[in-house]
Amino acid sequence: MTNQETVSVLNDLLNITMDRIKGFNKVEEKVWDTHSYLKNDYEEMVAESEQMKADLINCITEHGGEYDDSPTVSGTVHRAWIDVKNAFTPNNAESTLENVVFGEKSAIAAYQEALQGDQLSPESILLVQDQHQKLQNSYAKFQSLEN
Repeated sequence: MTNQETVSVLNDLLNITMDRIKGFNKVEEKVWDTHSYLKNDYEEMVAESEQMKADLINCITEHGGEYDDSPTVSGTVHRAWIDVKNAFTPNNAESTLENVVFGEKSAIAAYQEALQGDQLSPESILLVQDQHQKLQNSYAKFQSLEN
């Protein structure tokens, strides 16, 4: 593993984190009219995502890399699909929250893939493991929406 490989993987995770942040911005206040019990968890996830972003950027620069905080193409397409879907089913809080769950599952899978590879430096493995655990914890709070 080289610094360049580590930086590449960390940038991929940063892009996914940016997707997560942009996706959270799609959740509108109307959702909390029917799911107020999730609002605090959601706000915690938003703050956590911002911290994850900052930590990834720091790790990338510590490895001599330049960070790329642009969202992924698939994330952009997914958010566009959400916009179209919401245009035809306005005020559908369940659909909006299902998209949060979908995004969390996708992020968890990406982190698992990064951890299974051999491209992360020992220092970055600890960061990625910590962030992976945070994603799993937040997913668990919203997982009941899938059932």
